[in-house]
This record gives sequence, C-alpha cells and structure tokens, in this order.
Amino acid sequence: MNFQDLVRKNRSYRGYDESRRLTKAELESFVECARLSPSSVNAQPFRYYLAWEKREVDQIQALTKWARGLPELTLPHPGHCPTGFVVICQDTRLGESLQRYLKDVGIVAQTMLLAATEQGLGGCMIGNFNGDEVKAELGLPEYLVPMLIVAFGKPDETVVLTEAEEGGSTGYYRDEQDVHYVPKRRLEDIVLTKGAI
Repeated sequence: MNFQDLVRKNRSYRGYDESRRLTKAELESFVECARLSPSSVNAQPFRYYLAWEKREVDQIQALTKWARGLPELTLPHPGHCPTGFVVICQDTRLGESLQRYLKDVGIVAQTMLLAATEQGLGGCMIGNFNGDEVKAELGLPEYLVPMLIVAFGKPDETVVLTEAEEGGSTGYYRDEQDVHYVPKRRLEDIVLTKGAI
C-alpha cells in the first residue's frame, strides 16, 4: 500500500468489531512509532497510558463522547466499541506549557493511527472528555495531564470520502444504511499561490 492509500484508509472510525481484541504488544508498537516522531525542541513530554483489557477499555469508553457532529446518534453503536485505547498524557515535569506541545499531540496521534492502519486496524482521536475524570479513573499522578484519547480496533463500518464544493458544508453525515460520509475540500480550493490570493 502506498502512502496516499494509507492516508485514505486512515479514517476516524466510530464502529469496531469487538471480537477482534487489541493486545498490549500492538499498542506498544504504535507508541514505538510515536516516540520516534519529531518533537518540539526534542522535549518528548508525553507518556502513553495503554488499555487493552476489556474492563479497563470499557471504563475509558464510558468517559468519552463521540461524533459531536451527529448529536442525534449514539456512537459507537452498542456492541461496536473500540477494543484498545492509548491516552496521551503530557508530563508537566518535562514541559509545563500544555499549549506549546499541542501540535506534538497531533503528530504522535496521527503517527499511531497510520501505524494501526498499516496493520489493517483503525482508530479515532477523541478530544471530548473530562481530563480530571480520566485522571481519577486511571489513577494518574498530578503531573500527568490527559491531552488526547486515541481509540483503536478493527473497523466495522464503511467510511466514504466525498468532495465538498467550494463554500459547501464539510459536516460529516450518515445515510439510511449507516454509511459514514466525510466531505473533503478540493485541492484547487485549498492551495494558495502567489498572485492567486
């Protein structure tokens, strides 16, 4: 699979085959890729909390909220939840400013998701959670701040990329068959060149 195909397959999945359990080794392999990623001033301020056992995965799932763009739906549907999580935490002893390393959060999360996609798995970045609740549930020390939760599992839904017309909506939506559509802005509408602005 070439890189563009990998990027196209790397979607935000909100439905998983729960019979395919993630393992600690698989989650560690994703973190191994993340730890090799670029880091602002090479600070590497993140720690990664891994959850693969069902009880703990269910606890974390209960603390997350999914698909804010589809408030009328409960996603993931019951019985289609992820089977692993990585909670990206910032170690404030290594970097106090949470704002400064936000781009690094995105870099490591995307790197892990691409690694999962290459293995025939998938995931979703989840920013809609209460950090204090997550910290308490996981028993994290005060200096670790949950920045992003990344869900992993074997995708069990269809996600279709479509092209958004210039000025059109980019809101994702689902049809009657529960197919998830994701409009993407066209290349010609986002590329800037001198004299064309």
